[in-house]
Amino acid sequence: MAGSLGVIRLDYDYPPAPGDIDHPFSFAYDVFYRVVPGLTFEICQAGAMPADVEARFVEKVQELDALGVSGITGDCGFMMYFQALARRHTKKPVFMSALAVLPAVTCAYAPSEKVAIFTANGRSLEPMRALIRDECGVDTQEERYVVVGCEDVPHFDAVAKGEKVDTEKVQPGIVARAEAVLAAEPRIRAILMECTELPPYSDAVRAATGLPVYDAITACNFFLEGFQDNERFGLQGWVEDWDGRQDPYEFGQHVKVSNRKHLVN
Repeated sequence: MAGSLGVIRLDYDYPPAPGDIDHPFSFAYDVFYRVVPGLTFEICQAGAMPADVEARFVEKVQELDALGVSGITGDCGFMMYFQALARRHTKKPVFMSALAVLPAVTCAYAPSEKVAIFTANGRSLEPMRALIRDECGVDTQEERYVVVGCEDVPHFDAVAKGEKVDTEKVQPGIVARAEAVLAAEPRIRAILMECTELPPYSDAVRAATGLPVYDAITACNFFLEGFQDNERFGLQGWVEDWDGRQDPYEFGQHVKVSNRKHLVN
């Protein structure tokens, strides 16, 4: 079977842009989505689920595991709070946030060099400090990390409103923010896009800055590569080729009838 990705989704229906983790054409492999009824952004940001929502979260992780996906992620960076919970219910790799690759990015550079972490809200990472330290082994409040909030980038507020994001209007603001941060912090050597709705701008930031940009999509690709056939050398033909077609998906289509009453969106 070709490698595939499982995505746990918030109970949050919005029109994702290409590059967003909830847009299936962001990936060059099969993607399967499962919405957790009642798992709102606010619950996710708080880092604690009511017992009934947690039970449905575990159920969806197990559903994706049973499908045979190669790895499991989430469509919100705050799902890092539930990294350990998801891991307990699957033997597949779990990377609920792009922060999962932060240790690798960090060790690629000298302690005197810096990594910029772009997030939808600059204050949002502060309460996650202990969690990120325990799960990733890094302290985001150390001097070598520069946290960059994008909450005031023009037109990016559509993310918080659940509206369709006009990526062409947002992109110049994200690029300008990156250039300004680099001017202020010339020792930055890499950028990590923590928010799952920032990858649509990664290419533009790469082109403008010349720096490597890591995000939710590159994180998924990193873990999925471990399941792919290397066509250049080694054993060949041991895995099916992806047919290049994503299965049609509608928000909440896999939610049981008995659980649809718990859907918020």
